This record gives sequence, structure tokens and C-alpha cells, in this order.
Amino acid sequence: MSTETPVADRPTTWTRPPEQARPARARRALARLGHAVCTTRAPYQAAVLRIGLALTIAAFLLREWPQRRVLYGDRSPLSYEMALELSRTDGSFSLLYWSDGRLWFEIVYTLTVAAAVAVMVGWRTRTMSVLLMVGVLSLENRNTLVGDGGDNVLKIMVIYLVFTRCAQVWSLDARRRNSEGSSGADRTGVALWSATGLFLLVAFGLDTGWPLVLWTLWGVQGLWYAVGRRLPDSEVRAVLDAASAMLHNTAMLTVAVQVCLIYSTSGWYKIQGSRWQEGSALHYALSLEYFEPWPWLSGLLAANTLMVLVMSYGTVALQVAFPFTLANRKVKNVLLGVMMLEHMGIAVLLGIPFFSLAMVTCDAVFLPTAFLMALGTRCARLPRKLLPRPLLPRSGKAPVA
Repeated sequence: MSTETPVADRPTTWTRPPEQARPARARRALARLGHAVCTTRAPYQAAVLRIGLALTIAAFLLREWPQRRVLYGDRSPLSYEMALELSRTDGSFSLLYWSDGRLWFEIVYTLTVAAAVAVMVGWRTRTMSVLLMVGVLSLENRNTLVGDGGDNVLKIMVIYLVFTRCAQVWSLDARRRNSEGSSGADRTGVALWSATGLFLLVAFGLDTGWPLVLWTLWGVQGLWYAVGRRLPDSEVRAVLDAASAMLHNTAMLTVAVQVCLIYSTSGWYKIQGSRWQEGSALHYALSLEYFEPWPWLSGLLAANTLMVLVMSYGTVALQVAFPFTLANRKVKNVLLGVMMLEHMGIAVLLGIPFFSLAMVTCDAVFLPTAFLMALGTRCARLPRKLLPRPLLPRSGKAPVA
């Protein structure tokens, strides 16, 4: 008698899922993807980008305050007529193209500094980030011949900042939203929105180009407030919130890609140079009088052949390898620390602190969230440690007034 198990009774190790299970799995996958895309990502990294960019812009404009008219104003070597002709060629945008008077220049310059401070502390960030973008582009495009790599980074990043939700943490806006009276009418926001709309109408009318972009941002801001005020729990509010989160995530991804492009192109261009190939490029950079804030320190490093060789090859290796290290978190974090130290060294040795500060801010976008949260907690406790504690009698009781 055969003891073989019938085919119908044999246990099967795998069965093909029924046809109706496939759509369910697809729906769950799409739901997870939609939740990931429509949820605001990297809020702490966006806050660091906001604070760092605004701090860099404010510090730069205040540092150049005595020379502001020579750089971007009525005393600039690039005359007003030449600037207009250059704008017709490259299609650049600047509020300073309207008039070459000193009063208008002083207004634009001062408002740009004020907008940078407002963005840094997170006050009315949506409006102030747009004003900061307009101010920075107006000043930089007035005289593009005096800019450097740091100015280009600021001009690009300040545009991306407008499309991020960078005030969700570490801002006055976040504190206002979490306060008890946040559900009331926002009179300050309405007044600011009305004033900016009136300015756009008087200044641009209904022109296309950059004015159309500004009008679109202004209209979206008004729609956001109206829906949040009248329909806080509606589907329209949910759609707007999801669209804002998607735009924020796209902008942060664009910032990350832009930083990778900056480093990779810089590294690969250095590889093609003969001075970088032989490892002597930094020797010539350290020997330029224009980049010698500390001549004795620059001369000490330039005289050390081994140090120049290591720093030259190390710089190229770090820049080329940076985009490839993002796949490994530990390697990426170590490399970020090294690159930040490198930019600090550039600020000290070559005397270009604002370029270094802008690049350190861009590097901070890749820092881990846990590290940024811990850093924010320590910074919040710092004022309490610095403030003097009230003196109490030895009994431990408060003195009687």
C-alpha cells in the first residue's frame, strides 16, 4: 500500500494572492506615499536655513553700511544708465531700477535689513521672506559686478526659502500659533497683507514677469488666511495644507540638490586644474594680499608644503565625495562636521566670512533632526543659566518686602 500523500492534501508553501488583494495593497501603498509627501518634512532643518540665511544677510548688509552707496547706490561705479542697460540684456529684477535717487535707495536697503531681522526671529515669516527675497535681489542685481560665490548662494537660497514652511519651530509665529489667543482675528496680518497689496498695485499694476509671481504669492496668502479663518475644518483647508506641505518638501529637496551640485561641480572643476592636480593651489590662494587678513598665519601655512598638499587634495576629495556620502548617515555626519570646520577655516584664513557662513547654513540642512532638537533645547536653557538667580536668605524663605 502506498504511503505517499495525495496531491490535494500536500501543504503548500506559497499561494498566489487573490486578485482582489492587489488593489488593496496598491491603495495602502499609495496612502503611505501620500502621507509621506503631504506631511511637512524637516521642519528643524528649514528653521536652521531660515535663521542662517537671514543672519548672514543682515550681518553682511550691516557690515557694508558705510559703503552701501558705493556698492549698490547712487555712488556705484556701475551707473544707473549702465545698470538699466544690463537689466535689459539679462532680464534681471530690481526695485532700484525705478529711481537712482538716494532716498529710494536708503528705503530699500533699510527695509531689506529689517526684513532679514524679522525672518531671523520668525515674525510674519511668510510675508517677510518675500520682502527679503525682493530686497536681496534688488540690491544684488543693482551691481552684479561686485558679487562673489557667497552672493550667488544667497540669491538662490533666498528664493527657495519663500516656498518652505520654515517658521513651524523656533519662531515667533510658532509661539503665536500656540498661544491661547491664536484663534482670534489676526489684525496685524490683515493690515500687513493689505499694505503689501496696495504697494504691488501702485508699483507694478498687473504686469507679468516678477510682478505676476509676487501677485500670486499675495493671493495665495489671502486665500490661506480666509480659509483658515472661515473654514478651519473643511476639505479645502486640508487640501491647502497638503499642497503647502508638498511645496515645502519640494523646496527642501531642491535646496539639498542645489548644495550637492555646488560641491560636485566645484570639486570636478578643481580636478581639471593643473594647480589642484599637483596639490599647490592653496599655496597661491594663501599668497594673495587681498585674501590675507592674517598675513603671518597665511605665510605660516603656505610655507608648509605637506600641509598645503593635504589641504588641497582633501578639499577636492571632500567636495567630490559629498553627494555620494548621503546614502550612509554616519559617514555623512562625519563629513558634514569636517566641511563645516573647513568653511570656518576659510573664513579665518581668507577673510570671506559671509561666504563661509552661507555655506555652513546650507550644510546644516543635512544635519540629523535629533541633533538639531537637542541643540535647540540647549539654546533654550542658555538664557536661564546666564540670568542671575535671586539671592535668598539662608533659611530658604523669600525676604519680606
